[in-house]
Amino acid sequence: MSDIPEMPAPRVREFQAHSIGGGLALLLGLLGLGAAAALFGTAGAVTSAGVRGGLIAAGAVVLLAALIAMRGLNTVAPGEARVVQLFGRYRGTIRQDGLRWVNPFTSRTRISTRVRNHETAVLKVNDAYGNPIELAAVVVWKVRDTAQATFEVDDFAEFVATQTETAVRHIAIEYPYDSHDEDGLSLRGNAEEITEKLARELQARVETAGVEIVESRFTHLAYAPEIASAMLQRQQAGAVVAARRQIVDGAVGMVEAALARISEADIVDLDEERKAAMVSNLMVVLCGDRAPQPVLNTGTLYQ
Repeated sequence: MSDIPEMPAPRVREFQAHSIGGGLALLLGLLGLGAAAALFGTAGAVTSAGVRGGLIAAGAVVLLAALIAMRGLNTVAPGEARVVQLFGRYRGTIRQDGLRWVNPFTSRTRISTRVRNHETAVLKVNDAYGNPIELAAVVVWKVRDTAQATFEVDDFAEFVATQTETAVRHIAIEYPYDSHDEDGLSLRGNAEEITEKLARELQARVETAGVEIVESRFTHLAYAPEIASAMLQRQQAGAVVAARRQIVDGAVGMVEAALARISEADIVDLDEERKAAMVSNLMVVLCGDRAPQPVLNTGTLYQ
């Protein structure tokens, strides 16, 4: 992970905004609207021009104050947050769900803190051996720091998408699809270890955006169509070789057991040449892929 670019340190961190329950603010706002309506109604009933003007002015002030106060009301649903700014300056984040009231002169930006999925398109890259492969991944993530998600990047969702594709490509070129070395890691044979590395690398890339990576998994992994048939033949040849090796290992064990039983039971005394002939015959029978044909020997081994 040494080649991961070093992200800049965040300039702002999330903290709780000052807010109060919105029920009382809503009640006072409604009372203000009622008082303004009453003042306007009273102004229409009086005959004195001076009193009427004073009542209308007072009603206008009360109405304006009530409207400004009610502008500070916010409804916050579960899984959401409000980033509060006052004249461009970050003033905190509201995470409490329900009806909340803040300074009415602030602006509030809605941020979803729910868990999200992002699935990449099928990417065509070269693995560590230079073979073209196709792969896709799905990443589960959520916003951990709303201030960083708002102010450190332009669009945090697009940032996660771009960094996910970059991390997937980087992981793909570091490991082969199938490893020729039994102890080496491969994309197909060590999916759990590779996806853990992908999650760690992706977390390092999106840390500056206040995003937390919950999980990552490969959803598609295959050779590119132009070499798929050749690689299939290679895999089939490897499977045949592995099967033959297992058959030979089993046949050798059976021959050893047969010679040991014959020697223990003292059925027949075999010299080295007869043992070699017996071993050859048994290996042919046990390792052959066709049924053996019995041959009746009317002579001796030495004729």
